[in-house]
Amino acid sequence: MTFFDVVKQRHSIRAYSEATVPEDKLNRVLEAANAAPSAGNLQAYEIYVVTNARQRSALASAAHDQFFVAGAPVVLVFCAHAARAAQRYGRRGERLYAVQDATIACTFAMLAATAEGLATVWVGAFNDEATGLAIGTPPGVVPVAVLPLGYANERPDLPGRRGLDDLVHRLR
Repeated sequence: MTFFDVVKQRHSIRAYSEATVPEDKLNRVLEAANAAPSAGNLQAYEIYVVTNARQRSALASAAHDQFFVAGAPVVLVFCAHAARAAQRYGRRGERLYAVQDATIACTFAMLAATAEGLATVWVGAFNDEATGLAIGTPPGVVPVAVLPLGYANERPDLPGRRGLDDLVHRLR
């Protein structure tokens, strides 16, 4: 699959089969996340890999009862580690760059998952504290995105997208 095929094939999946994600595919997804650019190459984020059913269920509850989260065999939780960015960039690094680093890494993971024939959905609606408790984050490490990962058990229609004429503003 070319990069542009991956981008076109990626879409949000909220129903997963019970099939296990092979470790080699999961590792390639994690390696792609690790290759994501970050401010000052500080990688001010952490990735939690959750396969335990009880913890996945706790994450689903923390995500305002989005129970499809627990249905995925793997859930990745991307967290901002503000202190890593603050050491070089101060307050802006702490409040913005760490969050950007985590979200870019999550995006790379989503695209890599698609290239591996896996499905994901970005979950941003969750209770930070409950999510952190479910995965045992230390102080200063804040969940930013929850990414269920597995094989799709649905094939929803792709939603329409805004046209470039509406979305892009060219300054000349």
